[in-house]
Amino acid sequence: MPSHLPKAFSKPFLKIFHILEAILLVGITLSTVVAMFNEFMHVIVERKILLTDILLMFIYLEILAMVQQFVANGKIPVRYPIYIAIMAIASYITLGMKELDGPFIIWLSLAAFVLAAATVLIRVGHHYWPYDTPENPRLKQTDD
Repeated sequence: MPSHLPKAFSKPFLKIFHILEAILLVGITLSTVVAMFNEFMHVIVERKILLTDILLMFIYLEILAMVQQFVANGKIPVRYPIYIAIMAIASYITLGMKELDGPFIIWLSLAAFVLAAATVLIRVGHHYWPYDTPENPRLKQTDD
């Protein structure tokens, strides 16, 4: 649906918005790379790789993949933040296994399961009801 704002307003606004978006994407990418570098340095200094270190690196990798998807396609599939949330929950459980009480671990596990089930539902839904794209015009646009 097209905007009803005057072009004199929307054009400069969108240009500023795209510039701000690019700056933030560069900031997110640099921050993630620096955090990943710090994690690698931590592993090298400690001379020990823990499961939490690996899970944290997977979170960083998912963030970089999310930025890459946004830059390449202009949108982020909703499952990427879900993957990051699942990895964060797994890391939290692994990191605090000894300090967490049983019911809380079960709630965290249930949360990870719900997120995984949501991902499966999204994937199945996307398979049966794909997005309308120029490559896959399932429905023709009509002005009724």
